Amino acid sequence: MTLTLSDDSAAADWISLSELPWQQLVTFGPAGYESYARLRLLADPAHPGQSENDAPDEDWRDDQLSRLFGLLAAHTATPDDCYFCAWEGLAQGNPPAPAPQVIVPNRRYWLFRGPLTDAGQWPASYRLHDAEPAFAWPADRAWCVTRDVDPHWAGIAGPASLIGYLTADPDLDVVAADPATPQPAYR
Repeated sequence: MTLTLSDDSAAADWISLSELPWQQLVTFGPAGYESYARLRLLADPAHPGQSENDAPDEDWRDDQLSRLFGLLAAHTATPDDCYFCAWEGLAQGNPPAPAPQVIVPNRRYWLFRGPLTDAGQWPASYRLHDAEPAFAWPADRAWCVTRDVDPHWAGIAGPASLIGYLTADPDLDVVAADPATPQPAYR
């Protein structure tokens, strides 16, 4: 299946109306969750000023985000009713028609809706190809996942029990994080 474009961005008001600093918002999601973590898609930098080009190549991390979404389905009452934001900057060409957008400082997103199993299956007309969701959350807001274009990791927000479960999973590279503190970054 494919996600469908939402004709009303109100479901994302809790994000667009957030008063968090924009970088914290786009990397960890809205405030109010009990715990936060980072899903590392690359190893953290080994030293200050390290380039992503010098990061160790570890193929096992390739499917981290899809594995995460598979596990998160059991941690919401609404796995068949989820929201996904796609950053307009990843589209190749113009969208087929104007659509409501979710707007935060420095970013504009299209809002899509569908089951969690369809994460990243954008309508072809939006030319997003393999773009990862910038925000993903179920309708019950049990958790929120963010994936901004700059960091080498995705943010996860949810109950402490969920974050503990994810950090213990041997097939994921998840570490607990404090969104209010600087995170490791490549130059």
